[in-house]
Amino acid sequence: MTASNHPRDESRIRLDSTAHLMHSISSQLARRLGHIALDGSRRPGPPALVLVAHGSRDPRALHTVRALMERIRRLRPAVPVRLGHIELNEPLLPDTLAGLGGAPAVLVPLLLSRGHHVKRDIPEAVAAAAPHARVAAPLGPHPLLVDTLCARLIEAGWRIRTTEAARRGSGIVLAAAGSRDADSAADTRRTARLLADRLGVPVVPAYASAATPTVPAALRALADRGRHRIAVASCFTAPGRFATQCAEQAPWIASAPLGAHPALAHLVLHRYDQTLATPTSAAPELTSA
Repeated sequence: MTASNHPRDESRIRLDSTAHLMHSISSQLARRLGHIALDGSRRPGPPALVLVAHGSRDPRALHTVRALMERIRRLRPAVPVRLGHIELNEPLLPDTLAGLGGAPAVLVPLLLSRGHHVKRDIPEAVAAAAPHARVAAPLGPHPLLVDTLCARLIEAGWRIRTTEAARRGSGIVLAAAGSRDADSAADTRRTARLLADRLGVPVVPAYASAATPTVPAALRALADRGRHRIAVASCFTAPGRFATQCAEQAPWIASAPLGAHPALAHLVLHRYDQTLATPTSAAPELTSA
């Protein structure tokens, strides 16, 4: 008789399987009882977390946002997670909000600064269809956003440990979508300062549209300062036309969009928790870290 089919081993396997089954049943029961109050009434579950993506014609964008959504679900399985797009992709945000049926929700914009979408489009959608929903601050600026930017740069080939001479010749262009809103530019500049402090090299914010400097202009500005080893840091949540355009202009390396990085998932949950902890009578502090 071999060790694999010894009666004691088979018994142990059965016991392990039974223990696993009992643990699974107990966990499910505990989750269900957690929604029941002492008087037997059903406690309301946590508000839904609605990810608000911009939308893109690039099919990689939807795939990336769904991957981020799944990571968030794994981190916080008790929270219902939904997705709504501002444009170009389904489900569109109004349809997602209508599907909530009036239940409480927190909308977390997958946007990296304040701007028209955060200030106007998303609040107007909430006012029209979801009276019990609240809007969180955008994802940037925040240290967890910088964590994600750094990780993507390192993946692209950026070296944290290098010589002082190499550091003096290096720089980064932080490439963002761009907006005519002054607060959006201020947020991107703050993210650039945080990234510069983290990596110890100059970081110049630049934009794909609607704002200046452009990425080529920012590259020239760094080169004029003697910085010839220049990386482009992609400050985009997901792949798309602007992200691709900015990456193609990089003279050296360009990082991938932020995507479903663990730090970004934790940042989404931080914005969700931050909003729930803020009294509803208080005005949201969109720049809070």
